[in-house]
Amino acid sequence: MYLDFLAGAFSHDLAIDLGTANTLVYVRGKGLVCSEPSVVAVAKDPSGRGEKVIAVGHEAKEMIGRTPNGIRAIRPIKDGVIADFEITEAMLRYFIQRAHGRGKLVRPRIVICVPPCITSVEKRAVRESALSAGAREVYLIEEPMAAAIGAGLDVTAATGSMIVDIGGGTTDVAVISLSGIVTSRSIRCGGDKMDEAIINYVKRKYNMLVGERTAEQIKMSIGVASPTAKTETMEVKGRDLVAGIPKVIIATSDEIREALVEPIHAIVETVHLTLERTPPELAADIVDRGIMLVGGGSLLRDFDQVLRQETKLPILRSEDPFTAVVHGAGKALEDLQLLKEVALT
Repeated sequence: MYLDFLAGAFSHDLAIDLGTANTLVYVRGKGLVCSEPSVVAVAKDPSGRGEKVIAVGHEAKEMIGRTPNGIRAIRPIKDGVIADFEITEAMLRYFIQRAHGRGKLVRPRIVICVPPCITSVEKRAVRESALSAGAREVYLIEEPMAAAIGAGLDVTAATGSMIVDIGGGTTDVAVISLSGIVTSRSIRCGGDKMDEAIINYVKRKYNMLVGERTAEQIKMSIGVASPTAKTETMEVKGRDLVAGIPKVIIATSDEIREALVEPIHAIVETVHLTLERTPPELAADIVDRGIMLVGGGSLLRDFDQVLRQETKLPILRSEDPFTAVVHGAGKALEDLQLLKEVALT
């Protein structure tokens, strides 16, 4: 008990947005201190005792698609939930120690953001990973709730707020009122599915294979959701599937929009289905207040225009969609009363 108190006195509490694509860490009293890809590189241990972690974050992401035999670059979070328990624990330990810049006496209280579709088994996996990585106490908070707090919405009021969080692995749509989620839907479709759609389109149209990182660069540079957007072009390099040699093509934003039709439609459909299940009083509030967009995927050019046309509702985008979830969890960490109200039991 005394050791727990001592460890707590020497640690800063953390809020972690453990995302499929990126992990962001917020330290109480300091703000956002770390934003790195959720990628871990592991190598076979020469002694034959399994694998050892050799890189985490940006350094590991650079290795994706470029590793020799014996080294793997892994994403331990798939579709918003833990796919590899041990690697996730190693990644969490790295981020906790990096946030503190100290050794093992550190035992912080940690708030972790999870998707609303998470099962009780997956909740336990997240909680145990954090405890094994050195947490003193673990609170779980649903991503749409954290995103709403981070976007500056009053989640404790008796009014409806709708949030659409487009992350790497999942898109979460939720209606929030009185510190709780009234109705929500979550689909395993986000930034990663958009990248996948681009890879498949280039393969189908040009007989060329591009990697995950190239697809992500294409999406960020010339990706667009609306047909009225100005056409832009980009040089894309990959491997010719017929000749087997490197190849260069010029892709246009119109082609990428065509490639992204399916994932965009899936997200819009999820918003429609959530609105259909929203109680009428809260639906009236949404007409007045609009829909708040957060998450890295919402930065796709003109996506807000497409959603506005489809729903006929006002669409707002958070000031910093990429960090809204972790900032919301950070605000809850600073206000213990709010944290107890919004955390999952």
